[in-house]
Amino acid sequence: MSTAARPAGGTAADRYDVVILGAGSGGERLAGLLAEAGRSVAVIEEARVGGECPYVACMPSKAMLRGAHLRADLANHGLRVGAVGAAHDGGSDARAWAAAVAWRDQVAENRDDSSAAASLVEAGITLVRGHGRVEGPGRVKVGSRMLSADHLVLATGSEAVIPPIEGLADSDFWTSETALSSAELPESLVVLGGGPIGCELAQLYARYGARVTLVESSDRLVAKEEPAVSGALAGALAADGVELRLGHQARSVKAWGEGHQVSLDRGPAVRGARVLVATGMRPRTAGIGLDTLGLVDGEPLETDDRCRVGGRSDLWAVGDVTGVAPYTHTANYQAKVVAANIAGAGAGAGAGAGAGAGAGAGAGAAADYRAIPRCVFTDPPLASVGLSAQAARAAGVRIRVETMDVGETARASSEGRRTGVLVLVADADRGVLVGASAIGPSADEWIGEAVVAIRAEVPLSVLSDVVHPFPTFSEAYEPALARLASSRSG
Repeated sequence: MSTAARPAGGTAADRYDVVILGAGSGGERLAGLLAEAGRSVAVIEEARVGGECPYVACMPSKAMLRGAHLRADLANHGLRVGAVGAAHDGGSDARAWAAAVAWRDQVAENRDDSSAAASLVEAGITLVRGHGRVEGPGRVKVGSRMLSADHLVLATGSEAVIPPIEGLADSDFWTSETALSSAELPESLVVLGGGPIGCELAQLYARYGARVTLVESSDRLVAKEEPAVSGALAGALAADGVELRLGHQARSVKAWGEGHQVSLDRGPAVRGARVLVATGMRPRTAGIGLDTLGLVDGEPLETDDRCRVGGRSDLWAVGDVTGVAPYTHTANYQAKVVAANIAGAGAGAGAGAGAGAGAGAGAGAAADYRAIPRCVFTDPPLASVGLSAQAARAAGVRIRVETMDVGETARASSEGRRTGVLVLVADADRGVLVGASAIGPSADEWIGEAVVAIRAEVPLSVLSDVVHPFPTFSEAYEPALARLASSRSG
């Protein structure tokens, strides 16, 4: 069987153990795990191997945010790398933007997936380029070529939601992919959406000198997170000069000079040289033939804890298409679960509590989503895991909530970074954490302690006895955990 990357063509049916429709983060990871386990695998991809994350999402955005955060941090300590907020003077800030774009493109491999594609082929995986459409159980057609397999995995990712705003479709609007592929630094920008993507890009452009207005229909940014944490994020963006229009709906978009004017449901209109739409993502399932499997074409794929679709033993889904948690780390985790279920636990080492030592495909690996971390890579970053207090109450959990001002840690004092808050949510009956949310320097790193605590159901009495290195931001856990453990013992 040829392992070369081939365009769709020919008439012969190709038979494999597994066919994966989509080579995003989850599909690519799964293909590698199954190939290592000795399974014959074909991957179908019409865009880039690796999906959006390496080229037009996670990696390029973090590369550019790093430069923006570093420059702001240096400025806060009296060290200037250009004049932050003066990117349009043609001077040092403009050069800094150009350097940031160059670094972004280097990190994103200039949006060229040839290296990733070659790695698949070298692993013995058949890569088929083109649009795949399911023709029935275990069968996918790409052009005139039919591929069949014992197992079919759907990993088609997600796509941007474009809201039905009057005039938007006729405007030259940006999505995050457009923004992270462009070298343009607009003088002004209107961001529609106050979720993670909208917040990150609003801060990025503001720190390089653009006048940014962010419009969000909810009364809070990242509205599903703890109010104290989302409030602190709003304060951080406002401090960078981002104008926040919270609780506002965009009604129409029309041309204004060389840019755009966005009318809102109330209050004055907002204007910008560019409009960036960041109103969310949805599973990409339209037009892939789900109806041939008895599923609704265009709808999210519901999976069980083994990542099976409809409880079928031959149909699986991983990544954003499942609608579980739209993160690369979720897709990679689900890939391990599916690999363990198809090829045995060794193929997805550590995948799921049900995998167990020596568990095979029959025993099954189960996904556990209680401790999937969520991050917004602003400065300071926001990081959460588990349930918010509101979600826990809605689930019928009797909770206790404790907070800690991250600015009171010794590390915050030494660095002069006094903004931040940690919110811990505990199950009062079981004496374990069920949620944690934080904003503060490096919160995306020290949230890991809460991830483990929630996933392993570590007792509060143990967590409160953990010794943290001094001085670190992780010391923020200690007072809140001590109060939770004390209330439990009392």
